[in-house]
Amino acid sequence: MEIRRPRWPRTRAGQRRLVQAVMAGCVLALLPATWLRVSTADRLRTTADVPRTEVAVVFGAGLWQGEPSPYLAHRLDAAAELYRTGRIEVVLVTGDNSREDYDEPDAMRAYLTKHGVPDARIVSDYAGFDTWDSCVRAKKIFGVDRAVLISQGFHIRRAAALCEAAGVDSYGVGVAAKHDVTWYYGGAREVFAAGKAALDAVLRPDPRFLGPAEPGVARALAAER
Repeated sequence: MEIRRPRWPRTRAGQRRLVQAVMAGCVLALLPATWLRVSTADRLRTTADVPRTEVAVVFGAGLWQGEPSPYLAHRLDAAAELYRTGRIEVVLVTGDNSREDYDEPDAMRAYLTKHGVPDARIVSDYAGFDTWDSCVRAKKIFGVDRAVLISQGFHIRRAAALCEAAGVDSYGVGVAAKHDVTWYYGGAREVFAAGKAALDAVLRPDPRFLGPAEPGVARALAAER
């Protein structure tokens, strides 16, 4: 079967319509990313000026041989710094534990305890399969109403917008990252992820796993410092 190649329109009117259609498609594709940038413009801070908040949420970013990836380690370093300087009291680590041989939250907890955060001040969410799930579970399962969110700069706007949509009043701290292949991939991925984020914010689906409420955050806040 012969497959016909698409042809450039022969008439000027056809060419104009094609160009207009392409431009309209580009605008529509960029609208979600524009929404993220505008809606979070006043929600981004640094570790030095973020408001004092009881809870910080650190999003998973992959493991290397069971240890936090460099990107995840940078997020955890920022959380440990915020704890040491008294800007937060509890760290909620949220990540993927869908397989027995892959446990982001426990790896994150171990890293934080090695860097000075007491185990009693760390709470694990084992069903943070994506950003929306993590935000919804922070609110509905762990009772977090206000939080500092920690991620890389290319992801933090999406995290802040989704947590706001989930009912968590939040500020985002975007940690620095080396501009390597992973960074460029993450930035490009965010253009497409912004579309899903916009749908999640509008439709507000239940996370993949919800489950019963857990008192972990309240218990950690009550623990002695």
